[in-house]
Amino acid sequence: MSQKSVVLDAPTPEPRQVTVEALQAHILEKLTYSIGKDPIVARPHDWLAATIFAVRDRIMDRWMESSRETWRTSNKRVYYLSLEFLIGRLMRDAMSNAGLMEPVQQALTNLGVDLGDLIDLEPDAALGNGGLGRLAACFMESMASLKIPAYGYGIRYAHGLFRQEMSEGWQVELPEEWLAHGNPWEFERRESAYEIGFGGHVEGVTDPDGELRQEWHPNEHLLAVAFDTPIVGWRAARVNTLRLWSAQPIDPILLDKFNSGDHIGALEESARAEAITRVLYPADSTPAGQELRLRQEYFFSSASLQDIVRRHLQQYGDLGSLPDKVAIQLNDTHPAISIAEMMRILIDIHGVEWDEAWTLTRGVFGYTNHTLLPEALESWPVALLERLLPRHMQIVYAINAEILTEARKRAKFTDEQIARVSLIDEQNGRRVRMGQLAFVGSHKINGVSALHTELMKQTVFSDLHKLYPDRINNKTNGITPRRWLMQCNPGLTSLLSETIGDAFLDDIRKLEELGAYADDPSFQKRFAAVKLENKTRLAELIRERLGVRVSPEAMFDVQIKRIHEYKRQLLNIIQAVAAYDEIRAHPERDFVPRVKIFAGKAAPSYWNAKLVIKLINDVARVINNDPAVRGLLKVVFLPNYNVSLAEVIVPAADLSEQISTAGMEASGTGNMKFMANGALTIGTMDGANVEMHEEVGDDNIVIFGLTTDEVAAKRAKSEVPRSAIDASPDLQEALNAIASGVFSPDDPNRYRDLVSGLYDTDWFMVARDFDAYVAAQKRVDALWLDQSRWNRMAICNTAHVGFFSSDRTIRQYAEDIWGVQVPTA
Repeated sequence: MSQKSVVLDAPTPEPRQVTVEALQAHILEKLTYSIGKDPIVARPHDWLAATIFAVRDRIMDRWMESSRETWRTSNKRVYYLSLEFLIGRLMRDAMSNAGLMEPVQQALTNLGVDLGDLIDLEPDAALGNGGLGRLAACFMESMASLKIPAYGYGIRYAHGLFRQEMSEGWQVELPEEWLAHGNPWEFERRESAYEIGFGGHVEGVTDPDGELRQEWHPNEHLLAVAFDTPIVGWRAARVNTLRLWSAQPIDPILLDKFNSGDHIGALEESARAEAITRVLYPADSTPAGQELRLRQEYFFSSASLQDIVRRHLQQYGDLGSLPDKVAIQLNDTHPAISIAEMMRILIDIHGVEWDEAWTLTRGVFGYTNHTLLPEALESWPVALLERLLPRHMQIVYAINAEILTEARKRAKFTDEQIARVSLIDEQNGRRVRMGQLAFVGSHKINGVSALHTELMKQTVFSDLHKLYPDRINNKTNGITPRRWLMQCNPGLTSLLSETIGDAFLDDIRKLEELGAYADDPSFQKRFAAVKLENKTRLAELIRERLGVRVSPEAMFDVQIKRIHEYKRQLLNIIQAVAAYDEIRAHPERDFVPRVKIFAGKAAPSYWNAKLVIKLINDVARVINNDPAVRGLLKVVFLPNYNVSLAEVIVPAADLSEQISTAGMEASGTGNMKFMANGALTIGTMDGANVEMHEEVGDDNIVIFGLTTDEVAAKRAKSEVPRSAIDASPDLQEALNAIASGVFSPDDPNRYRDLVSGLYDTDWFMVARDFDAYVAAQKRVDALWLDQSRWNRMAICNTAHVGFFSSDRTIRQYAEDIWGVQVPTA
């Protein structure tokens, strides 16, 4: 009997009941026999683990059936490779999607336990940083909801991204201990362990038939061990798998060294292996940091591809059908080494000829580009790749030769064009361009918003687009409405259900029906009441964490995202300083009370971003404690931004700050989350803001600032920004206050260089967009004073969010890139 038939014919246990009584008994059973606690002495974390185990057991039935169904039907599988999966807390997500929320809540109530307390106790998985990782999580949930067989592949970081704390307003990075007490959602798969090699040399070997082939002999080996987490689709339509790799040594301890007295040296191999999966995005400002990042990327790429090829051969027996049964999506350039690794696996391990291997490789891979920033389009020194991955460097050279020959002979490229499309950058110390490698090795390349995709064609990939004009396409990002509306905002979800029915729960586009109620005073009142309740909850969290009291009646003006100069938190806080000056100078005027809320992490080595965090905290300290402000303006920075914190902030936001320098934000997904929850957007025509503007119209969004073309023109002319500053007395006054130490009396020069950069270059157009930003904020104030109009605009935003569902995005990936049929029922 074949292994496939064994898989399909094996018996399975009867599905567990989902009644309140059955769940109550099962939770007690898990508490007693899996946790080992008597209910009398059980602590909240014991009840949490027991509840997760009980919920997980009910998910297992659907998980196994989903796998069997894929084997039975031989449906094409999608493999999503991402260095980040910002999945957040899983218990509420799983219960909600599986229809278990109410029976579990009642079962726990009967046991004297509050479900809400347990949900807040669950650790937030530290597997990502920002939009890239949260997008990957949304995509995984949408693929399961749409019944697409899929695996997510990433790294099981022991600490992940750092835990952010504040010390006198400065960001401090501490290890995130999310795995300190284990992870009840994951399953270790000992059988899915693969050997990963580094270093060594390549040797030419002649086969008996006279063919010369290459053999790579690494001098360093470690194991990649799989840990699987179930990802539950809406209404448990399907349960897919998130497979994360943990690096482990082949020999955990070198006994000869240990016995000779070198007790530390005996653990060297363990330390070297475990460092790979210790931390997300180790600082790459040193050669050692760069090497660790490359090791991470190759480690998870190689393990994932070995797993994919093994599974394919197990089911189909030959590699020729790979493009028909396998679709691999590279989420940004981090897994781009997969192109060379797939070629190595096909040619060196399975004996596939080069031309066929290249056809198969391009047939399975798609590449999503997330940025036009040069520093984010990774490149690695040739010398590093030659030392760490010598066989892959050979393959990169061979691919490059083929591409450049094609460019010269078929497309008649000039020397300058050849240099630009080459996988090897010869101008900056000889580096391998990973974006170029991902592009040439994929059959489709997509941007993540309409504007971003067009800019890709015009800028970073302009010559490759000329060489392969049919490859670039657009797939505007989306968010899962299950987590970012239904779960994080139950009050609004309930109101929507009462008003337009439940159909939107299964098809978010049905929210368009809400537009008919935008002018209804009664509905506006109820809509506003839900928002006030969410704001009251956030105000309490701010008081608990920061000791700052804010009024829920004030406008909550929110910018939560990774701290980066192009995202322009600096523009926001400078405007806060200008508003502070205006309030003190004109106490006779009526001002709209505002709470400016910031959250986000700065990369440990990104000094200017960390300095902006310090500036926000310094400005907050002064403004929040000045009685002359009379509570009209508050500034708060909430530390350790993560998914769980976002789930509290997003439903409470009145104003969504999406103010990146035009042409620099690929898409954004926070803008969509705010939109779904009835916040107005103030933003530039950048990323998905452009499409949001198209969806809601001029009347329901506040747009300001330079356009992409205007930004490019000013940069091309090397225009000195000083003239913009000289023409704006408010900006001058704010910058002088910051630069002179008004907000940093302990160090008057702290922000001098930060401000001087605005006078000298202002690459991110902070100074040149300032007056337009202030004017836009004045428009926001005027809208706020007309609450009926504000509520109408907020309702219209929620009503038009359907386009920005990740379900729509995934359907388009499936149709245009993966060649996967999405079931209609």
